[in-house]
Amino acid sequence: MKINCIAVDDEPLALDLVSKFVEQTSFLTLVGKFENAIEALGFVNQNEVDLIFLDIQMPDLSGMELARVLDAKNSVKKPKIIFTTAYNQFAIEGYKVDAVDYLLKPFSYEEFLKASSKVLHHFEQQNNTNPSNSNREEYIFLKVEYQLVKVKLNEITHVEAYKDYVKVYLVNKPNPILSLTSLKNMEELLPTDRFMRVHRSFIIALDHIDSVSRNIVHIGKTQITVSENHKDAFLQFLSKWMG
Repeated sequence: MKINCIAVDDEPLALDLVSKFVEQTSFLTLVGKFENAIEALGFVNQNEVDLIFLDIQMPDLSGMELARVLDAKNSVKKPKIIFTTAYNQFAIEGYKVDAVDYLLKPFSYEEFLKASSKVLHHFEQQNNTNPSNSNREEYIFLKVEYQLVKVKLNEITHVEAYKDYVKVYLVNKPNPILSLTSLKNMEELLPTDRFMRVHRSFIIALDHIDSVSRNIVHIGKTQITVSENHKDAFLQFLSKWMG
């Protein structure tokens, strides 16, 4: 799916960076960029906008004030907001207006992508509540070398930490995808009802478990140990799995 977004920042360099990041992200479409919040509000009132990358400290109307105006409408179709700011003291206020995320400048593309993927997951969940979309494949995007690769969730068997990367193992693929991210980021990105961290170095796909013996999970020919720190959560899952 495509998410229509706008960028709002009174600093031209910051505005250009967000615009560049949007252009690099295949599921985002930039439909406008603004150096003040008043113009942005006028655009949102007249156009379909799903997501706003919003600076907070701006003249005339601040980003936080714009967010409160939009939040007060209580509309189902009000845009999601990701704050982009150099000041961390606004984080609590950001969550009060139901912001999806809070990017502290200077932020990397990986951080930008992680925040944007939360919005993508939200809209996909909304779409999946529609019966006509019940068979729709769910997916995530992973940074692989210099491109974003679309990966279907139901094809992921397990994820392994590897130095500054993760190895993502897929069904019927002999070699894993090597992505520049952390296992912690993957844990936050993957839906918790389908994936579980069972070791400091492993996340498993619950649907792809073939068998369990003591503290060992078998996925195909792969054996993964459930560590003590994750044993209780895994045993709770097993109790439901076994009925």
